[in-house]
Amino acid sequence: MMPPKLQLLAVVAFAVAMLFLENQIQKLEESRSKLERAIARHEVREIEQRHTMDGPRQDAALDEEEDMVIIYNRVPKTASTSFTNIAYDLCAKNKYHVLHINTTKNNPVMSLQDQLYLKVLGRMRHCRGKPEETLRDKWYRRGEKAENDRAGTAARLVKGNKFGVKKKPIYINVIRDPIERLVSYYYFLRFGDDYRPGLRRRKQGDKKTFDECVAEGGSDCAPEKLWLQIPFFCGHSSECWNVGSRWAMDQAKYNLVNEYFLVGVTEELEDFIMLLEAALPRFFRGATELYRTVGKKSHLRKTTEKKLPTKQTIAKLQQSDIWKMENEFYEFALEQFQFIRAHAVKLAAYFLLERILGEAWLPPSQTSLVTCGPV
Repeated sequence: MMPPKLQLLAVVAFAVAMLFLENQIQKLEESRSKLERAIARHEVREIEQRHTMDGPRQDAALDEEEDMVIIYNRVPKTASTSFTNIAYDLCAKNKYHVLHINTTKNNPVMSLQDQLYLKVLGRMRHCRGKPEETLRDKWYRRGEKAENDRAGTAARLVKGNKFGVKKKPIYINVIRDPIERLVSYYYFLRFGDDYRPGLRRRKQGDKKTFDECVAEGGSDCAPEKLWLQIPFFCGHSSECWNVGSRWAMDQAKYNLVNEYFLVGVTEELEDFIMLLEAALPRFFRGATELYRTVGKKSHLRKTTEKKLPTKQTIAKLQQSDIWKMENEFYEFALEQFQFIRAHAVKLAAYFLLERILGEAWLPPSQTSLVTCGPV
């Protein structure tokens, strides 16, 4: 056994060594951050220089209706891949651009570096990642990192001039039943999907079912994992990620109604696409037919080895206040979507009758009371 003095010296030496290592690690982290910032500034300068050398664009005087940005800040495991693939397939035909913007380290909040990139991305023209210098319309999608399908940015309501356009961007999104989304994500992390079957997932090898995870109180199926869709719509306030925050849910509801053009639900994705095609044909012309004929077969991303949870598991999750809030938000979004869809169907029926009966026919809201009798 070592003498006490040697033991003390060994402990002190170990502590000094650990402090030295921590200091070196911190210095390396600082150096890496400086390098990333330098690279970002260099890339920004290169893009700006290329843009200046290209001279004034021929399409600079495009009509304001053509100068438009759509932002889809996709929520993971809500059929987002199916929907964005529809947009990818239509971009060349409908003459717009698709940009897939990843956030650094999949952070759900945009870093200052990401915002720096955002300022110049409006000058880049892409369709499936290939430059298209003759078009101007852009589709911006901020979302998960391609490798692991994790959550992307929360709904940051930025001004249109960050994208090189004057008008405010159009926000759209899709959400899903909170428990169904969590179950899908749980098995996705373990078994992947049929979209990229060869890719190794973070939890690959873990054979534990979702039911077993809930019964054992595991972290991957904890009620806190349900807290995702509210922050996506709440914004970039730190309070948005405070699990169970009533303020965050109220803010998410406000943004859904006042800032989003349309929010659909996974369970009614086809109707969501139909409404977008009717309202924004400039981008979505042909989307419904494409989804019906091709999308349901080739685009739909199916999680492998997914087992539906038992009623007991669902009941246990539904006891948590977090589920109650996330489900309240989901029900709120569903009600809003169904309300918009109902009015869209009614309006379409009016237009159809007008086409059949002629211009003399007017919908009830535009008719006047006509009476017959003595003057």
